[in-house]
Amino acid sequence: MSGGDAGADISAADRYRAPALDKGLDILEVLASHVGGLTRAEIGRELGLSASQLYRMLERLVARGYVARVGGGDRYTLSMKMFVLATRHPPFRRLTAQAQPMLDEFAAEMNQSCHLVVPDHGTGLIIAQASPVSHWEYRARVGAQMDLFSTGSGLTLLACQHPDRSVETLGQWGIASAEDRLRQVAPELRAIRAAGYRMAPSMQIVGVTDISVPVRGPDQDAVAVVTCAHLEHPDAPRQDLHGEILERLKRLTDALSLPIAPGR
Repeated sequence: MSGGDAGADISAADRYRAPALDKGLDILEVLASHVGGLTRAEIGRELGLSASQLYRMLERLVARGYVARVGGGDRYTLSMKMFVLATRHPPFRRLTAQAQPMLDEFAAEMNQSCHLVVPDHGTGLIIAQASPVSHWEYRARVGAQMDLFSTGSGLTLLACQHPDRSVETLGQWGIASAEDRLRQVAPELRAIRAAGYRMAPSMQIVGVTDISVPVRGPDQDAVAVVTCAHLEHPDAPRQDLHGEILERLKRLTDALSLPIAPGR
């Protein structure tokens, strides 16, 4: 193989490497997975780097406000700056601002919690949530990520994409080579697509029924999903609560959905 051919085989990811930036991002990612924070030595072990290699990078992250020292010592944790930046992202901010009052109204009316999920970097990201006014509650956490292939919200996002564009769409979401995974859940995706929603037992918690309805963009693909993780109350009237919740969610998501683009 000629030198020119070898150069052509270099991937874009390798060609445009920025080692210092990569190191900083690695630090942020490893801290995000440890709630109690890590010492410099522990970060080094996680990343295979020496404490001296991390020193300047950690100091800059602290100075810029992305990382904080716990108690002023040698243990580091993420600050709230990442969360603040994420919530400033215009599409999320607009959708959250519009959806939150509707979610709050739903939670109060139906006495059930609900949450709003969008696709983000290969996962589903919870960007808004509402709970009923009660002495107890079950709720999803804002900022939590969920697997698209094993949650009601994720499967609804996947199902409510045009089949001809689904692989391309997942690539844009950060999921490459998705054909095999889509084939594994194809029957369920077809059922959700035909119904226009998903209502089924939660795949995470026994006794919870997930009711998920898509928020649609102008091309009618799902841009978000609102899910009610329905819990049955002992004193609730015996009636079709699932059906009532589904109809209420449909009205909510219709109000959030964008008008159909001309020619659709």
